[in-house]
Amino acid sequence: MAAEEDPRIIREKKTVEAIIRLYCHDFHRTTEGLCAECKELINYSKERLNQCPYQAGKTTCAKCPVHCYKPEMGEKIHIVMRYAGPRMMSRHPIMAVHHLIDKMRRKPIKPQKS
Repeated sequence: MAAEEDPRIIREKKTVEAIIRLYCHDFHRTTEGLCAECKELINYSKERLNQCPYQAGKTTCAKCPVHCYKPEMGEKIHIVMRYAGPRMMSRHPIMAVHHLIDKMRRKPIKPQKS
């Protein structure tokens, strides 16, 4: 039986998808769906979140001591975030506020092993 996914990780996945969609729509001029490159980036980002050792205790990936993105994918998400991050407040304000709150965490908290 698979473990239930943490609400914090579910929210983070929705946020990263919204950010990538915003970027893809504006840069790749997609009207419906996403281009192949952005689909790949969303899937990669979600898989990285699934593997995150901090799960609910995570901060933002930029502040994390564990850099789990491959350099190429890390550069891609950095470019996307640099563009779409500031635009999130007007397009998805609730997601943006949650992300800002998560960013205020000083360091990630590893989950307790049972």
